[in-house]
Amino acid sequence: MTTPTEIPPPPEPPPTAAAQHQVHIIYPSPLEAAQSFSTILVVALFILTFVMQPFRIPSESMERTLLVGDFLLVNKSVYGPPGHFGWLLPYRPVRRGDVVVFYFPPSPREHVVKRVIGVPGDRIRLKNGVVYRNGQPLSEPYTVNEPAYPDDFRDNFPDSGYTDPDVDTHWWRQMHHNEVDNGGDLIVPAGDYFVLGDNRNHSRDSRYWGFVPRDNIVGQPFIIYFSLRKPSTTDLPALPRATALPPQNDKLEHEGRPETLPDKLADKVVDFARWTRILRIVR
Repeated sequence: MTTPTEIPPPPEPPPTAAAQHQVHIIYPSPLEAAQSFSTILVVALFILTFVMQPFRIPSESMERTLLVGDFLLVNKSVYGPPGHFGWLLPYRPVRRGDVVVFYFPPSPREHVVKRVIGVPGDRIRLKNGVVYRNGQPLSEPYTVNEPAYPDDFRDNFPDSGYTDPDVDTHWWRQMHHNEVDNGGDLIVPAGDYFVLGDNRNHSRDSRYWGFVPRDNIVGQPFIIYFSLRKPSTTDLPALPRATALPPQNDKLEHEGRPETLPDKLADKVVDFARWTRILRIVR
């Protein structure tokens, strides 16, 4: 008896182009989503705690380096002590000329930003607004000297007396009893720093309240990541531009095209921020 031959099944047709490009989306479970969110949160908290921190500039004391409305990222690890991770994070000491963020000594809960002028051992003096460090005048292209009322204490520091009510009386006594040498220079003690604002005539800085302890220094601003257009109270109002009178003409002319809503929105977007300052490195 002949055994029937089994007929193999027909080959499957090749997948169509639509089937080849079909994407299978696998959604994470609630537990996996929670784990991912927790990881992102931990990394963000680590960065904000140990590496960098955002700040916003509220005052004019660092113009024109930093303007009112600038948003900064501050490197909190740059001045960290060297250790096992020194090869990974470029720790370094605080240097003259550094712009630093620190806890304000008279009110330690507040953050302030200024420029380091004197490090421990430096001899500081101002004459007619010019800073002398260790007997040499400083070239400071970053400073501005906007108009202000005369202030002998501010411009000839340290002075033998003061009349400015913003000077801390405890600091003035300490300065003249312990820190000023016979030549009239202020000596920066070990572990402290002397700081000034770049807007030299409108800055309440080490001249008025004293040194910044090393432990108060939080970090160094390194980039402006956004900048809102905010007015400065120290800017002089702009004078109106002189315009020539148009020639007399009896010819009738059409009125200019009225400003449309898109034009108004575009103007507001342009005036909303200082776009050219975004991602500017702080120096």
